[in-house]
Amino acid sequence: MTRVCVAGAGSIGSLLAAHLARVTDVSVLTRRADHAQALRRDGLRVSGRSEFVAHVTASDDPSALPPADLVILACKGTDLDALASRLRGQFEGATVMTVQNGIGNEEVLAGYVERVIRGTTFPAGKIVEPGHVQWDVKGDTTLGPFEPSPAPFTDIERLADACTRAGMPTHAVADARGPQWRKVIFNAATNPVGALTGLTHGRVCERPDLRALVSGLVSEGKAVAAAQGIVLDADPEDLVDHAAKPEVGYNHKASMLQDVEAGRPTEIDYLNGGIVRFGREQGVATPLNEAIWALVKGVEQSWQQ
Repeated sequence: MTRVCVAGAGSIGSLLAAHLARVTDVSVLTRRADHAQALRRDGLRVSGRSEFVAHVTASDDPSALPPADLVILACKGTDLDALASRLRGQFEGATVMTVQNGIGNEEVLAGYVERVIRGTTFPAGKIVEPGHVQWDVKGDTTLGPFEPSPAPFTDIERLADACTRAGMPTHAVADARGPQWRKVIFNAATNPVGALTGLTHGRVCERPDLRALVSGLVSEGKAVAAAQGIVLDADPEDLVDHAAKPEVGYNHKASMLQDVEAGRPTEIDYLNGGIVRFGREQGVATPLNEAIWALVKGVEQSWQQ
């Protein structure tokens, strides 16, 4: 694969685009024209864990972008259906990868394209301004075929190699559900707690009462994964503690907290809501996830008053 289009210029999309631009041709589809203009004029700047500027092609009009062999959809889960519809017919024959938080995104995408990569990435950051992304947390990325509409494994291996050479360690695996569910469980247990309290990840973990709540949410998620026969690649509890270290993510504001502070819709339906839905299908009770889901939805509704 030599031509990549990243649709979505949020923190994860920007990190992926900037790194991949070191080793291949990258175009970026933005939501706003001023963001695309900043990328064309100044390049895509990464600060924080690494410092460099990448040069990419950018536009807010998909028809203005060059052909691509791989399309990475890096929008919010709530925007996925609209973005996939917007891209329909623009990149015929391309393999498409999702990196959204939560579960259920690949099923949406498979309604539009034939070859889908199930992607899970742990790096995190925030957009400082158009064309500038701050890289807060490093981490690995895992790619695998989405079973009902799988991408060729050779394509997945080439992409993983390109990401690794570009500075974002990435693994190609035959079954990517384990890493995906580990991140879903981690995010569903930590992001909404930070969003509801206004605390960074490290400060959430410092309070025994909140840390106990996080563990309860993790336990419910693990039970739902196990009921589906999904083998997690690691324990989400270990990830919670690792991310709380000062050198990792102690001061990192979870993406859901960033959304709440900005008054934007969150991805709660794809995190805790997803765990609840899959739990109901498997007959697994998830009362803590249901409560957290309801609380965050209530916060979102308060903005409409």
